[in-house]
Amino acid sequence: MADAELETDSELNNENDSEAGEAEKEQKRKERRRKAVAKDILQNSIFLLAVLVITLLLVRFVGQRTVVVGHSMETTLSDGDNLIVDKISYRFHAPERFDVIVFPFEGKDETYYIKRIIGLPGEDVRIDMDGNIYINGEILEEHYGVEVINDPGNALNGVHLGEDQYFVLGDNRNHSSDSRSNSVGLINRKDIIGRAWIRIFPFDKFGGF
Repeated sequence: MADAELETDSELNNENDSEAGEAEKEQKRKERRRKAVAKDILQNSIFLLAVLVITLLLVRFVGQRTVVVGHSMETTLSDGDNLIVDKISYRFHAPERFDVIVFPFEGKDETYYIKRIIGLPGEDVRIDMDGNIYINGEILEEHYGVEVINDPGNALNGVHLGEDQYFVLGDNRNHSSDSRSNSVGLINRKDIIGRAWIRIFPFDKFGGF
């Protein structure tokens, strides 16, 4: 009987050891899973943080999203169009004629205008009563703003641009507040936020322009 009892005790001990081993293995598996989940959370957090930082840097220094409000740039741009504004190009070269630029409206905070550059620094700009635009005495050849200008505004008698000034017009010439009016006037280089670069919405008009 004693031998039988010893064998039984041995079997129980083996079972207990086996159960303890399985419990230890399960504990290790749970620990590995916990570490894997923690690692995934950390990696995802770092990734999201990096995306956020890069996005903020892009918006601050490279480009930003803006929405067109109004009809002054039709038919090139329409009310509700979503654009990406290139804020970095003008760090390397001067704005060029016919660029579509974004600049703040001085009369209202957080309000921006989108217009097309017509006159460059140092030039003389004049618009006659027939709607012809003259740059330094020569008619400007253009394919934007084909609508005949009804009101030359401040440009009727000619405007001379300073070394950092630009003359801008909306493409919808007779429905645009621009450099012809005192409310907008000439645009200084330092006030130009950037160049309208890509239309991202509506999707059927996606692309540069």
